[in-house]
Amino acid sequence: MCSNSNQPPLCWTAGLDMTSTLNFLPLPLVQSPRLSNLPGWSLKDGNAFLDKELKECSGHVFVDSVPEFCLPETELIDLSTVDVILISNYHCMMALPYITEHTGFTGTVYATEPTVQIGRLLMEELVNFIERVPKAQSASLWKNKDIQRLLPSPLKDAVEVSTWRRCYTMQEVNSALSKIQLVGYSQKIELFGAVQVTPLSSGYALGSSNWIIQSHYEKVSYVSGSSLLTTHPQPMDQASLKNSDVLVLTGLTQIPTANPDGMVGEFCSNLALTVRNGGNVLVPCYPSGVIYDLLECLYQYIDSAGLSSIPLYFISPVANSSLEFSQIFAEWLCHNKQSKVYLPEPPFPHAELIQTNKLKHYPSIHGDFSNDFRQPCVVFTGHPSLRFGDVVHFMELWGKSSLNTVIFTEPDFSYLEALAPYQPLAMKCIYCPIDTRLNFIQVSKLLKEVQPLHVVCPEQYTQPPPAQSHRMDLMIDCQPPAMSYRRAEVLALPFKRRYEKIEIMPELADSLVPMEIKPGISLATVSAVLHTKDNKHLLQPPPRPAQPTSGKKRKRVSDDVPDCKVLKPLLSGSIPVEQFVQTLEKVSRFRGRRGNSTRGSLSLAHYGPLAAGSGCCCLSLSPQCPVASAWSKVLLGDPGERKWTEEGPILPASTRSPERPLQTEEKAASTHRCDEWGRAGRPGQRRTRPCHSLALPRMTPCCQRGAKAPAECQDLQESMEGGDTGPSPLSQQP
Repeated sequence: MCSNSNQPPLCWTAGLDMTSTLNFLPLPLVQSPRLSNLPGWSLKDGNAFLDKELKECSGHVFVDSVPEFCLPETELIDLSTVDVILISNYHCMMALPYITEHTGFTGTVYATEPTVQIGRLLMEELVNFIERVPKAQSASLWKNKDIQRLLPSPLKDAVEVSTWRRCYTMQEVNSALSKIQLVGYSQKIELFGAVQVTPLSSGYALGSSNWIIQSHYEKVSYVSGSSLLTTHPQPMDQASLKNSDVLVLTGLTQIPTANPDGMVGEFCSNLALTVRNGGNVLVPCYPSGVIYDLLECLYQYIDSAGLSSIPLYFISPVANSSLEFSQIFAEWLCHNKQSKVYLPEPPFPHAELIQTNKLKHYPSIHGDFSNDFRQPCVVFTGHPSLRFGDVVHFMELWGKSSLNTVIFTEPDFSYLEALAPYQPLAMKCIYCPIDTRLNFIQVSKLLKEVQPLHVVCPEQYTQPPPAQSHRMDLMIDCQPPAMSYRRAEVLALPFKRRYEKIEIMPELADSLVPMEIKPGISLATVSAVLHTKDNKHLLQPPPRPAQPTSGKKRKRVSDDVPDCKVLKPLLSGSIPVEQFVQTLEKVSRFRGRRGNSTRGSLSLAHYGPLAAGSGCCCLSLSPQCPVASAWSKVLLGDPGERKWTEEGPILPASTRSPERPLQTEEKAASTHRCDEWGRAGRPGQRRTRPCHSLALPRMTPCCQRGAKAPAECQDLQESMEGGDTGPSPLSQQP
């Protein structure tokens, strides 16, 4: 699954669909006369080329070629534009070499150490299985769309066969693994300053992870391949999934009706029944994962069942490494197994099985295994698809006897399709799928616990299985209903980034002087430079103006006296929009009559408490025009008695602001006064001086507003007052 939005594109999995290999014939380690003599299959028109590529066995048609794998979806997103790949578990990284080596991917891959090490073992085993049985024949004609639609099922139903590819090489595996950056549980990784990702224990396998992708204000949880059962990995971290805006849910159990504990019990009972009757047991499996739990169950079961003399064989090119890795990753195990390390004891009991020679491991059936092999026995080997690996040899060897049993424990493959090229088969087949991942009942409990705002999941999780349409309990039921998606469908997550976090430098923060406007609420004005880099925003102090250079001796920095301005009260609250717009319309009519520019800036100031009918409010609209520079509307106490001085307005005692001293009428009498058309002078003085309106920080002369005569000044006064004798719109508290 990929995410490609305004954020760095993320790819949350690199899984490889291996079910495509079921359409191919097995690769035997030694020449198989049965497989070599299978008849060819051709169309009714007698195409002579198809019978060389397709073989028929027991009513099924298979491709006689090296098995090929279905690659991840590449049509919806250009993988060369992906910045980050997050690996959930080692099964989800099997396609990584195809992505890193053949798509132009240049980003970073994040995974835990056990995921990388065990994933390396799985890919190494896969490459070894394919390369040690070379096959020169290559089939491609059947992939033609016109021919494929004429083929029998399941070949005609195969999807995107033109994109299927052969297995990668070890050189490509090593190159892909070199691009992985190791992370630990709960480690926070910054991605380009835009989001932060954190791996959490999912409880499914060694090092398996769920991922948290979050910004400062949004959180997305990606839950894939998780388990609430008590097995060998660390338990699932559920607490960190809480408060998620979106929870993407995938990788649920493929066998929702099968109880893992019941399947383990059935596995042991069928194994014991077979070996008691003198037969052999074949267990197709991966070299890591469920096999650890199976060996631990057999360790406790064989003695009580009287089977301590039955040998257990583990055959894989990476068998030794897998068993050793399971013992050294103690910090990634559950608490009970971690405590054994400090005793000291091996966390897994298969160490004791190896010491007592009850369990033996070999890289292949050649060499020492041929000398030590004895029957009846139990063999664990791969591959679970039965198309390559040592398991092919044992299927050919034991398939003709009804005493023998093959037990399928891996749920990734249909056991009926896996057995198809071996028919007719005499050996017994037991299907005991052990899938510890979340079922629908556990998912419902999990969603009630973490309570995400939205759930996103595949469409098949939102409806009962087709074969059991009456089972309403086999689907996700949550409120609000989950958002579902289909294959190759783009789904927009239901949230948008509305806020960004901005940091402020300490020296700039020290210069701020907050003013309390309400109990518990303080505001401060700031002038700063916004610096943005890698999606991180920082407020920095503005640069100081350059000092003028002259011939005089420069002052020392300590001699400069800082310019401290008196802080003025800040406006707060909501603005009555209608009254505000009406006032602006009146001003625009006056400005249109004077012929001034329509562009300008809006400035607000006030003196005294913001209460209706009291205080003083100034609304200044400064256009970019040399003729008209400002207009002001001043409301001071009684609207009919508007008085001001060069030092500020004359405030009534009830509206006095603590920041400005009260000016009395006697003090105002000795200062300049304005006459009725915009000039001011002292009493008895013949010449008058221009008055100043209440702009910031001083008043603007009336003559600068275009008033050249008393009549024009009267028009200007009427346009500003507009006959409004009520309180200023801005003086009303919310």
